Amino acid sequence: MTAAMSVPVEAPITVVLPSVLQPLAGGQSILTAPAEKAVTVEWLLDRVTGDYPALSRRLRDETGTVRRYVNIYVNGNEIRGLQGLVTAVAPGQEVLIIQSVAGG
Repeated sequence: MTAAMSVPVEAPITVVLPSVLQPLAGGQSILTAPAEKAVTVEWLLDRVTGDYPALSRRLRDETGTVRRYVNIYVNGNEIRGLQGLVTAVAPGQEVLIIQSVAGG
């Protein structure tokens, strides 16, 4: 008998959007990107916002930096406390985006 060969399994990474951002993503509350291996948050954002330029501009400024009122979580941890945009996201994981709301 031969050992089974390991074949990479592609599993989507899920990006969950708050209701305030859903109109910028065609009304979708969840965006996905297929991945065979870990990717960076930056790659993921590029991938899921490719068809939604208004969403991309709302999440990051012209330099590509996450806007200060946008919080992105991987495994329940805000990426600013991890490695920022180079934080790794594994296939099958969920990324949560929350936009701060100011009030008075």
